[in-house]
Amino acid sequence: MPEEADAVLLWDPPAAPREQANITRYLDWLRRQRGLDLTDYDALWRWSVAEPEAFWKSIWIFFGVQSSTACETVLPERKMPGARWFPGARLNYAEHAFRRRREDHPALLYQSELRPLASMSWAELAEQVGAVAAALRRFGVRPGDRIAAYVPNIPEAVVAVLAAASLGAIWSSCSPDFGTGAVVDRFRQIEPRVLFAVDGYRYGGKPFDRRSVVAELRAALPSLEKVVLIPYLQPAGPGPDLSGVVPWPELLAKGEPLSFEAVPFDHPLWILYSSGTTGLPKPIVHGHGGILLEHLKVLALHQDLKPGDRFFWYTTTGWMMWNYLLSGLLVGATILLYDGSTAYPDMNQLWRFAEASGMNLFGTSAAYIAACMKAGIEPGRNFDLSRLKNLSSTGSPLLPEAFRWVYEHVKPDVWLSSVSGGTDMCTAFVAGCPLLPVYAGELQCRCLGAKVEVFDEAGRSVLDEVGELVLTLPMPSMPVFFWNDADGSRYRESYFAAYPGVWRHGDWIKITPRGTAVIYGRSDSTINRQGVRMGTSEIYRVVEGLPEVMDSLVIDVGGLGREDWMPLFVVLREGAVLDEEVKQRIRSRIRAALSPRHVPDEILAVPQVPRTINGKKMEVPVKKILMGAPPEKAANPDSMANPDSLQFFVDLVRRRASGAP
Repeated sequence: MPEEADAVLLWDPPAAPREQANITRYLDWLRRQRGLDLTDYDALWRWSVAEPEAFWKSIWIFFGVQSSTACETVLPERKMPGARWFPGARLNYAEHAFRRRREDHPALLYQSELRPLASMSWAELAEQVGAVAAALRRFGVRPGDRIAAYVPNIPEAVVAVLAAASLGAIWSSCSPDFGTGAVVDRFRQIEPRVLFAVDGYRYGGKPFDRRSVVAELRAALPSLEKVVLIPYLQPAGPGPDLSGVVPWPELLAKGEPLSFEAVPFDHPLWILYSSGTTGLPKPIVHGHGGILLEHLKVLALHQDLKPGDRFFWYTTTGWMMWNYLLSGLLVGATILLYDGSTAYPDMNQLWRFAEASGMNLFGTSAAYIAACMKAGIEPGRNFDLSRLKNLSSTGSPLLPEAFRWVYEHVKPDVWLSSVSGGTDMCTAFVAGCPLLPVYAGELQCRCLGAKVEVFDEAGRSVLDEVGELVLTLPMPSMPVFFWNDADGSRYRESYFAAYPGVWRHGDWIKITPRGTAVIYGRSDSTINRQGVRMGTSEIYRVVEGLPEVMDSLVIDVGGLGREDWMPLFVVLREGAVLDEEVKQRIRSRIRAALSPRHVPDEILAVPQVPRTINGKKMEVPVKKILMGAPPEKAANPDSMANPDSLQFFVDLVRRRASGAP
């Protein structure tokens, strides 16, 4: 990554957007209503973490959060875990999702490989949510009951989650590309009473009938009392016995006006899951109030999302970014849904969608931007992106070259914000800000109310050094608890074992003197060569810059008395060969860009890099396999996008043990 002196400025916010930004309006409000003269973002951030009670109270008032009961206390005690926010408050997330509605304006725009671009107005959304909520009441659903969904990113999913939330029921969803085992691993833990499911979906031009999976889920989840089938693929021909399921159109036939159950601030809203590369995925419970406050803050102040803006994030219902996208409704934005492959019929598909939908905010992943770069497409030249003002990226570190590609090939005046957070809090804590410049390879700032610090090996807070990303103050959207973790031991072990009372997130990060941040990858998969630590993302940046390399994975198997061995695995472009000339270019680039000690001991071609369902490289499970762990103990195949990819590494261990080349 670039050093401080080498940081490349790519964008400076023009005067007009700065003046019109939500965060500017918030600063003016603090000055008028609270007498706080905070001159810049750094001063605002420092106040937000020095006085968290005053800050979060200001967010409550500024955004007009409503509680059915009086609530004066914000945070009785600054402790982690166990912080209690706004005790006594009673509210509802879904109610706030409709507070900024404009009846005839679109609440949703949606498109898929099965459906052309269409819209749903706020009035239509309210009518359908009211009808589905009424049906759930007839099913006997009460506050605290779990509602599960096996659905893609389509309007029916939005309707169902808002209907569940309006009743105080607890939502949990999986994408229909999850196999039966992955879904059962998640839903069996939470014992849902109702399941929403589609009959199938289309991806990459191919139909995938899921009726047999729905039948298997009915059999594997004894807690289910009702299954609602959404006719999406509508496959022809006989299927498994699904007698007794309730057709989705039947739910919409009997409408009732919207109503909302006021629930305590920390009442469970939804359950998300850790990636679960080993063992059962952790069911992470988030509360109505914490998500409401956090998403109002991050979407309005950091993403600068305004009423009527058209907000898109490419995601499935199995990733936290779907929940994040849903919260665009809280600020009165139109949320954009796309279900299908990013590469079908070609890599231009999402850019076509951006043009056709009039998209203002395009959210995606670093992997997608890298794939666009590799494909050599020219979105800015071939599509009308005049309405696009913000391009956001998450999922993994966005490399400096990708930053430059966006400004050279997408739009020279776009605001590019790289954001980093996690499923654990369903938000980002290092993100963008419309008042700040953009530097290649750097995240613009630490988020308001997020006291992000960097700890060195001795647990000391440091600046301008790479260390552990920690949070030293609680945030409202921290998990309320883990499901089936009665004594809280699994929760504490996940975040507070390393530093009692301090949240350790598991990422390597550096905060620069400017207040920007650089993410270096997961701290549990760091490369440590001769005492010099380096994030894997730095090596990927160099290696994947070669035209022959489509993907890569680096593993450091040294330490703990083992012989040092750092192999690099590369996925090559079709037709490319990993000959000695290519290997030497890889070695030379790493030596020149990083250091001689980080040149891999061996370079091997692999068919594919193992990834979780959410697309993350599985560095730690592969490391466990290379250190001798059986694959069934190193990784959960049901939580993988490509479980067959592990076989290469199993075979490699056997060959090395036998002395074979």
